Amino acid sequence: MTLENEFPAKGLTEALHKLSGIPKLSDVVNFLRSHTAEINAQLSDVVIAEIPAFSESRNPDVLADMSLHGPDHTEEILRLLTQRTLDDFKFVRDHARRRAEHRFPLEATLHAYRCGHKVFLRWLREAVLGSDSPGKNSQELVADFAIEYTDTISTIAAQEYVAQTRHLADVAGDQRSQLLSILLEGYDESDGRVAKILHNAGYLDRRQSFCVAVARTVEPGEMLNPTRARRVAESIDETLRLPTTRRLIDLRDNHVVMVFSDARRISGWTAPNKKLASRVVGELSRIGNAILIGVSDDVPSTSQIPAAHRQAVMALDFADVTSRVVQCSDISARRLMLHFAGQELTKMLPSWSEEFQQINEKQNGALLATIRAYANANMNVLKAADTLGVHPNTIYARFQRIVELTGLDPRSYHPLTELLIIAECRSN
Repeated sequence: MTLENEFPAKGLTEALHKLSGIPKLSDVVNFLRSHTAEINAQLSDVVIAEIPAFSESRNPDVLADMSLHGPDHTEEILRLLTQRTLDDFKFVRDHARRRAEHRFPLEATLHAYRCGHKVFLRWLREAVLGSDSPGKNSQELVADFAIEYTDTISTIAAQEYVAQTRHLADVAGDQRSQLLSILLEGYDESDGRVAKILHNAGYLDRRQSFCVAVARTVEPGEMLNPTRARRVAESIDETLRLPTTRRLIDLRDNHVVMVFSDARRISGWTAPNKKLASRVVGELSRIGNAILIGVSDDVPSTSQIPAAHRQAVMALDFADVTSRVVQCSDISARRLMLHFAGQELTKMLPSWSEEFQQINEKQNGALLATIRAYANANMNVLKAADTLGVHPNTIYARFQRIVELTGLDPRSYHPLTELLIIAECRSN
């Protein structure tokens, strides 16, 4: 496979053809070959001196690969000057893929190629000047060759790096999706394949707590856009600052689903850590106002993560712009009852409930506000009056009106409870 007629090598192909204008190109090649060791040493020195990323990298393969990659370019340039035909630059592609796998920054690799361009150009010009018959335009020709070579390898490296990065992201996405499905849908503990996947991911370690969070935008329709939904997931992931907590984040059923896990305690002799769900809620509360989130309670094993997921989905139903992050344990039993049974209760409300609602609306919500203030004041009329800013006799008058409408006296516990439930059921 060659690249002579393909982008990005057209410019390099033309530059190679023009090298025939150098009278004794073989002398240039021989000069470079005799100084190969010096050229390679300069390539290594200039890259380390000018690009901190190489020496600062904790991956030992980065410097080792760089020390081999420079000589590869020297040999390729000598081959090109001798044969003047392009190959497929496999060594550049392989190097770019390795850098992508190591998550080494692409800009550092491209900067190294620019540094190499300076070294090779200096030696090419010196080789031309040392020739018996340098030729009139020889320096311009080798300069064109050097820059076209650098452009070609930079373009090929960038293309291969991006392609490999996308491939790795797809693979990671598939693994993430598989792992999330196992955790949320449950699994058979006798399935060795699944157990191995969970063990390798660290989810079967002992003394762990887990919790689940589910998020969506305030406008649910936005989550139907895959690009928008993915940006929401990435934004949440970037915002979270839980250094010791493992998190698994992906899209599922048009929601961002997050599974968190952390050590419940270091050993049996140490105190347990703060509840994981509470820490997660604190972090998620820093996310922007456009996101609603439901969070489960802590669960002690992976087998209970499906139940935690259901808790998070339910908690999300209670989230709104006034309370963007809702934890399952913070939802009152009364609100849960209305959530699960409200629709059926609405079909069986007493006949007086509609008239009560109409009159309450005419009085700007005064009747309902009164019984709520009375309940919040532990059935103390004076405290309820103070909360509402009215005279206690006004409270009694409203109670009498409620008795006339409903037949229920709010001054007694059970009628008061029934009034509150029915009123809230209608308001939902």
